[in-house]
Amino acid sequence: MVVTHGSILPGSGRHAATVGNFDGVHLGHRAMLDRTVRQARAMGIRSCVLTFEPHPREFFSPREAPARLTRLRDKLELFVDAGIDRVHVARFDARLASVTAERFVDEVLCRGLGLAWLLVGRDFRFGARRAGDYALLERAAGERGFALEAMPDVTHDAERVSSSAVRAALAAGDLARAARLLGRRFRMSGRVAHGERLGRSLGFPTANIVLRRRPPLDGVFVVEAELEETHARLRGAASVGRRPTVQANAAPLLEVHLLDFDARIYGKHLRVTFLEKLRDQEKYNGLDALRAAIARDVERTREYFRNHG
Repeated sequence: MVVTHGSILPGSGRHAATVGNFDGVHLGHRAMLDRTVRQARAMGIRSCVLTFEPHPREFFSPREAPARLTRLRDKLELFVDAGIDRVHVARFDARLASVTAERFVDEVLCRGLGLAWLLVGRDFRFGARRAGDYALLERAAGERGFALEAMPDVTHDAERVSSSAVRAALAAGDLARAARLLGRRFRMSGRVAHGERLGRSLGFPTANIVLRRRPPLDGVFVVEAELEETHARLRGAASVGRRPTVQANAAPLLEVHLLDFDARIYGKHLRVTFLEKLRDQEKYNGLDALRAAIARDVERTREYFRNHG
């Protein structure tokens, strides 16, 4: 898969494309990707995804923006899995936000991507002040000569699959519902960073991943982790949140205690898959109480794996 960033240069060939943020790459998104790949193959051209970084809502209202489900790196890996040929990551900034809907169609879609076929949802909005809609795309398709198709809603158990629904499930600790909407278990990833070594001093060393954006879930969980460099699969207990016992108003952190594992993995990329929620984050009266709580979490984690092979 070819990944490009920045300005889209014309002359890169014709594409069957879909456009969106694709946060979470859930079942609805996967249906869009699959349809785009099939159409591209039928037309003998390349499939393409146009996506944005950061999410437009993070640009306009960073404090009110929804929790991010998928880091760009993980999103790109999921696009590869779907068979997409090309992804263009457009930086969403003041310049792009000011582009009118008509200019977006002309400069970005038609001239930049060489658009031959486009798939979007009927509620897709684009351009400055979100003035562009499906009706504008229909007019442009007739004038510019590209084919346009509307993606119907994807439902699961009578629920519309959406990023908002996934966030609601994760916020409620309902990992099973989130997995049904995603089509896979929820996961987070990042590079292991040096921490304060508090876990080691408590007898439970952790691999720490700094979360630069608000996570969509909070609490203590049973997890499986994979080291990207070695593909080693490890079992563990993870805490996601702000560590209220340790520091007030701390930045959110993903801390993973890997069972029966003591290698140094600083700087390694760790992918963490969430299996079951054990409890919410709590503030304890001192480190002894925290140590006892972690010991209970670890024992419950071992019991989970004894019962689930």
